Amino acid sequence: MSYDKPKFHHPLLKKNKVGYIKTDYEGVISTLCAGCGHDSISGAIVQACYEISLEPHKLAKLSGIGCSSKTPTYFLSNSHGFNSVHGRMPSITTGANMANRDLIYLGVSGDGDTASIGMGQFVHAIRRNLNMVYIVMNNGCYGLTKGQDSATADFGSISKAGSDNPYQAIDLVGLALELNATFVGRSFSGDKSQLVPMIKAAMAHPGFAFLDVISPCVTFNNNAGSTKSYSHVREHIESTSIFDFVPHEEEITIDYPEGESAELALFDGSKIHLSKLAPNWNPTDRFSAVNRLHDAKARGQILTGLLYINTDDQDLHGKLNTVDKPLNQLTQEELCPGSEALEEVNASFR
Repeated sequence: MSYDKPKFHHPLLKKNKVGYIKTDYEGVISTLCAGCGHDSISGAIVQACYEISLEPHKLAKLSGIGCSSKTPTYFLSNSHGFNSVHGRMPSITTGANMANRDLIYLGVSGDGDTASIGMGQFVHAIRRNLNMVYIVMNNGCYGLTKGQDSATADFGSISKAGSDNPYQAIDLVGLALELNATFVGRSFSGDKSQLVPMIKAAMAHPGFAFLDVISPCVTFNNNAGSTKSYSHVREHIESTSIFDFVPHEEEITIDYPEGESAELALFDGSKIHLSKLAPNWNPTDRFSAVNRLHDAKARGQILTGLLYINTDDQDLHGKLNTVDKPLNQLTQEELCPGSEALEEVNASFR
C-alpha cells in the first residue's frame, strides 16, 4: 500500500490568479486519526490560500508540539516552515517577523501548546500586536499523550476514562478579547463555509489575528459527556453572523437595511449572500463582544464568527518604528550610518 500522493493531475483543472491549482497548496498525507478535526482545518487552510491566490513562498508556517503542530506538514509544502519546541511558537514567529515583514506568518497551535506551557508567549504576542495569524486547534485534551484533559476542557466535562474535570476552563477567546487582540474569531472544524472566509480575513488583517477552532478529537474526546465532541458542538453552536470575505480590488458597493440579506456579484463572477449584522451587534466594540461571549457561555452555547476586529492599532513593526525594508535585506551601508552619526548617538547617552 502506497502513501505517496500522485504527481499527475488533470490538465484542465482550474487555476487561480497566480497559476496554481488547489493541490499545489497541499502537503503530504496526514498521519492523524481518521476523522480528526485538525485535518478539516488543514483543508480549510488549503482552500483559503488557493482562493486568495497566495503565492506559497510568501507564507511562513510555524508550530509548536502536539497533534495540531504536526498539521503544517499536511498543507502548503512549498511554503517556509519551522516546527519549534513546546509552547515557543510565538517567540520564533516574532523573530522571523522582525527579520522579514514581507511574509505572511501562520502559526498553528493546540490548546495544550497555547493554554498551558505556551500561555506566557501567547499573551505577549497579543500585547505586541504581532502581525500573524494564530490558529488554535482546540480539542480540550492532550491527544499525543493519550487524552488527558487540557486547560480548555470545560468544567464538569467527562473524559473518555470517565472522570469529571474539576477545574474551570481557560477561554482563549475571552482572554484574547481582554488583552485587546485586534482580530478575534471562533469557528468549528466541521463548518468550512464559516472557517474558510475567516482564515482569508485573518490573513488580510494587519496585526494579530486569533482564531480558536473547536476541533473534536475522535480518539480521546468525542465521547458522551465531552463538551468538545462533534455532537455537543453541533447541538450548542451559535453563529454571530453569516461571514464572508472580499479581497482588495476595485470597490464594490451595496446598500441594504440592517438585519436583512442581499446577494452580491464578485469580480470573478461568483456571488455571495450577505447578512447584515443586527443593530445590537458591533464587531468593532470589544466590550460588547466580551459581554456577548459571557452571555453565550451562560446559556451553554458556543459562539462562533468574527467576534471583534480593530484595524486602527499598529502592529509590532509600527510600535517599534522599524524601516519598511525587511531587516534581513538591509545592506552594510544601510546598517552603518557613519562615524559622525554614531558619535551623536553615543553623546546622547553621556
